[in-house]
Amino acid sequence: MPKLTLTTLDDIGEIVPGHSIAEIIINALSANGLALCDGHVVVICQKIVSKAENRYVELATINPTDRACELAVLCEKDPRLVELVLGESSEVLRCVKDVLIVRHRLGFIVANAGIDQSNIPGAGKRVLLLPQDPDGSAAQIRNALAQRLGVRVGVIISDSFGRPWRLGVCGAAIGCAGINPLIDLRGKPDRFGRALRVTQVAIADEIAGAATLLMGEADEGRPIVLVSGVAAEYLSDAGSATQLLRPAKQDLFQ
Repeated sequence: MPKLTLTTLDDIGEIVPGHSIAEIIINALSANGLALCDGHVVVICQKIVSKAENRYVELATINPTDRACELAVLCEKDPRLVELVLGESSEVLRCVKDVLIVRHRLGFIVANAGIDQSNIPGAGKRVLLLPQDPDGSAAQIRNALAQRLGVRVGVIISDSFGRPWRLGVCGAAIGCAGINPLIDLRGKPDRFGRALRVTQVAIADEIAGAATLLMGEADEGRPIVLVSGVAAEYLSDAGSATQLLRPAKQDLFQ
């Protein structure tokens, strides 16, 4: 029976702008006595990718527009934060007390455009944005690992998203490379021969969610998880997290 194994890379340390995430992974593998092999998947917390890419913004540099100030009154958030959210978004979907839900410029439906102040130095004075191009970041990390170690692996950049109709957040893939993020099972038979009609499996999200259980959400400091045992059929050179986005015309929840 296939066995899926997830292992944290410990003692990563604080990531600062300019750090190479691939180099961080290689050094952590050595320090933890682990090896990266063909078919492994590396799940990386979005936050350290954003830190390495210097996606920090100082709030003092932001002059909120009238629109941002209006929304800030409704959701009771810092107008400067709201201005940044608007800049990272293509559409505001909901704005009520403590809640600002938007369609991120990358297509995700997410609170505050994924902008965060947790686990960053200088919180309160600055914020951290999502990577400019998470799929591109994942591809760059994958290519760097291939060049240095000679391995073909999958890379997933994960973030914690809320979900309609469910409490709590779950790990989700916002960027990936080397893995097919969405497996289409429509037309496949179930155990009794009935053809599946709508089933598609978000493989990248499921792996990201499992890895997030080990990463944690607070002060655990485990932003990288090595996954082995992922089925070969789930690996692909052509995959990207944009494949997981539901087209707006199919959105039944707005």
